[in-house]
Amino acid sequence: MKNFFIALGVSILFTGDILLDRGVRPYLDRGGMSRVIPDETADFLRSADIVVGNLECPATSIEAPAFKRFVFRTEPRWLDSLRAYGFTHLNLANNHSVDQGRNGLRDTRQNIVKAGLVPVGADSTMAAASQAVLLASSPRKVWLLASNRLPLESFAYLPDRESVSQEPFDMLLHRVKTLKNADSTAVVIVSLHWGAEHTLKPVPQQQLEAHALIDAGADAIVGHHTHTLQTIEKYREKPIYYSIGNFIFDQDKPLNTQACVVRFFVTESGVEAETIPIEIKNCAPIIQKSRKI
Repeated sequence: MKNFFIALGVSILFTGDILLDRGVRPYLDRGGMSRVIPDETADFLRSADIVVGNLECPATSIEAPAFKRFVFRTEPRWLDSLRAYGFTHLNLANNHSVDQGRNGLRDTRQNIVKAGLVPVGADSTMAAASQAVLLASSPRKVWLLASNRLPLESFAYLPDRESVSQEPFDMLLHRVKTLKNADSTAVVIVSLHWGAEHTLKPVPQQQLEAHALIDAGADAIVGHHTHTLQTIEKYREKPIYYSIGNFIFDQDKPLNTQACVVRFFVTESGVEAETIPIEIKNCAPIIQKSRKI
């Protein structure tokens, strides 16, 4: 399937939250990544040209836990496993990337690069962290802008130091407009970490911001953080996924085990979004029947 789509365009897959700590860690320690990525899911991931996941834990040997309720850390070696299972990019623009401080964030970013993956949404300064990442250049350019829209607990806003992307919303709008003005044929995907946890619908402010991003030129929005599958909307024929939920995660309530991944097919003539529902069992995402929107 992958070679077929290479001839026509490029396939880009977005997954939800990936936690490689807490309840997931015992599975990894006993059986490796195969315990939380079943064969069918692995084949599905590897069929895409680009796979972007939201990494919900620093991958570092540095232990400098932040003063907050939920603090995560995973082992850098598991990044190699994610790469082997098809992941190409890991989003760090979320509220857990700084769980082990700025040094832990820097080390995580460096470890992602060492594993042959591309870090998104974090860098040595806020401005660098907020730069768009080029996912593909053919058949046309596909840009990804990642932004954490949540406050960071016990973490000072110091934009001239190691940071996750957390610029004001007006600046995010400006970045979208700039990309579209520079190349009207480019595809701009915005990844947002936002919303209220364990809810099924976005709040009105999120809808206003999502519509503003589409009006500014974004072609799609993919959100996460709520640990639930939220509303999927089309606005001006552009898909808005307010939250796609978890992917590899240890939450086992029915509310948290229903999620989806999103596959975009980008061709010279358009962008098609496909929603692939998943059900999470024993921390592992199980692929269900897909549907197009």
